[in-house]
Amino acid sequence: MSVIDEYLKKIEPSKRKQLIKIREIAMQIIPTATETISYGMPTLQYNGKSFLGFDAHINHLGIYPYGGEEITIFKEKLTKLNFKFSKGAIQILYENPIPKNLLREIIQHRIKRIP
Repeated sequence: MSVIDEYLKKIEPSKRKQLIKIREIAMQIIPTATETISYGMPTLQYNGKSFLGFDAHINHLGIYPYGGEEITIFKEKLTKLNFKFSKGAIQILYENPIPKNLLREIIQHRIKRIP
């Protein structure tokens, strides 16, 4: 059992389900990703660099691509979906999950920037 599995056991089941989906999508793209807890949340790493953090909050899921560039590049798509975001975080309401294709695009872009 990984550190992320241990972390997810503590999360409310309905929220956990969405976090698991995010993790599964990321692992499909990078099956060799390393799982860790960074900044107190589940984080996936590639070549020793964090490329995706994700966590459950009271009213939303947080997705953290560990790079402000991804937020800037995908700003228009995120705005069209009514997602809130900051320089390093995307807030996803539980009732409005992030589309798989958009999450894949964000992850793939981030991975290309890791040497």
